[in-house]
Amino acid sequence: MEKLLVSRCLLGQRVRYDGGAHGPFSPLRQWQAEGRVVAVCPEVAGGLPTPRSPAEIPGGQGAEVLDGRLPVLTVDGADVTAAFVRGAEVALALVRQHGIRLAVLKARSPSCGNLQNYDGSFSGALVDGEGVTAALLRQAGVRVFHEGQFAEVTQALAELEGRG
Repeated sequence: MEKLLVSRCLLGQRVRYDGGAHGPFSPLRQWQAEGRVVAVCPEVAGGLPTPRSPAEIPGGQGAEVLDGRLPVLTVDGADVTAAFVRGAEVALALVRQHGIRLAVLKARSPSCGNLQNYDGSFSGALVDGEGVTAALLRQAGVRVFHEGQFAEVTQALAELEGRG
């Protein structure tokens, strides 16, 4: 049975930067009941508190953070890059420990966003890009989805398990 790495906030756990959560979403509840879900909040795993100051990547590119070319900064200007990288490494360790090939992560997060990210201006402007954790997982061969892509996740699970 394939396991999924899932953002804790999508499971209804109050770990978002503002102390809030998203979900839980029906597909995730089902997969959790089946024992498929390995939950992580990379930002908390990296040592950041809840709540915490909002953070963004200037330019929105998590891969450039991993390469040391961009920082992750809070709205107050604090550099939280090290915590974001540590959290991504924790997520990757979980992937390796559990043989995970699929992840469902929070859209537009500087850690977890897989298609779009905020541009670093704290204005709500989005750019094509991914968060630090999403980039590290993708580089390791994990297919990363967000909470609006449950149909695609279901299809990917079926294909990996020979049902699709």
